Amino acid sequence: MSTGRDSDPVVAVLLGGASAEREVSLNSGQTVIDALRALGHTVRPVDPADADWIEQLQGVRFAFNALHGPGGEDGSMQGALGMLGVPYTGSGVLGSALAMDKMRSKQLWQGIGIATGGFDVLEADTDWAAVIDRLGKVFVKPACEGSSIGMSAAADATTLRQAYELAAAYEGAVIAEQFIDGPEYTVAILGGQALPAIRLETDNEFYDYEAKYISDDTRYLCPCGLSADEEAEMADLALRAFDSLGCSVWGRVDLMRDSDGRFYVLEVNTIPGMTSHSLVPMAAAAAGLDINALVARILQLSEQARGVAC
Repeated sequence: MSTGRDSDPVVAVLLGGASAEREVSLNSGQTVIDALRALGHTVRPVDPADADWIEQLQGVRFAFNALHGPGGEDGSMQGALGMLGVPYTGSGVLGSALAMDKMRSKQLWQGIGIATGGFDVLEADTDWAAVIDRLGKVFVKPACEGSSIGMSAAADATTLRQAYELAAAYEGAVIAEQFIDGPEYTVAILGGQALPAIRLETDNEFYDYEAKYISDDTRYLCPCGLSADEEAEMADLALRAFDSLGCSVWGRVDLMRDSDGRFYVLEVNTIPGMTSHSLVPMAAAAAGLDINALVARILQLSEQARGVAC
């Protein structure tokens, strides 16, 4: 597929797709489309759920990937775009695949000494009581989904089995992650730098899909209430977790802080949401970047990472 410079270069925005996060991706993609057009780019929306999506990439000079979840964020689309010769935004194949797989990312972090909560991999014949005895209250989630899809809490053997059955409806492994009693934070990463951290507060049991994308009652605190030294410590942990997976350009790292003041990495997101409720645009705004400037910076950093000028 040709990516030679045309008189009117086209930036494709990949959005939608077939994952459980399709609706979120459509919203993120529209935000990106609006920003790119405001910046003067010729934009072509491309939905991989369309049978002819590859043909739609003909003549495209760069792809802004706004897909969320399996098929778009897990290295699959990154590999396909690489084979097609279409440069794209964000992390490459390896970083995308590792970050999407919460089981393997946590195994890697445990192996290199990056603080992350204890966990077990669940299967249909798991000894549910033994897991609760070892970890206490847990959050059960599909290892390869995002946006808290398929996630629920369990504090006893019966609810753990039920939570497993809910998560097992999605593809891939299911993990039970030890509950960390304390506030949740998120650190956006842009070009190797941590943006101002955000503390998340919700009246729900946890920061679930409804709290992330629907509720107007979720509270986002930025400044996050930590001292400068504490926020720097958390940002350093977030950057190390991000880099350890081979991620690049931009992303978001979610963390918890326990009652003793220790930070733990929950997960890395390589294509965070760009909706009106999304965290990276909030953090960027706190750093002085409006949505247009944020999108322009992601595109610029991605061009540099892929060795392409758009």
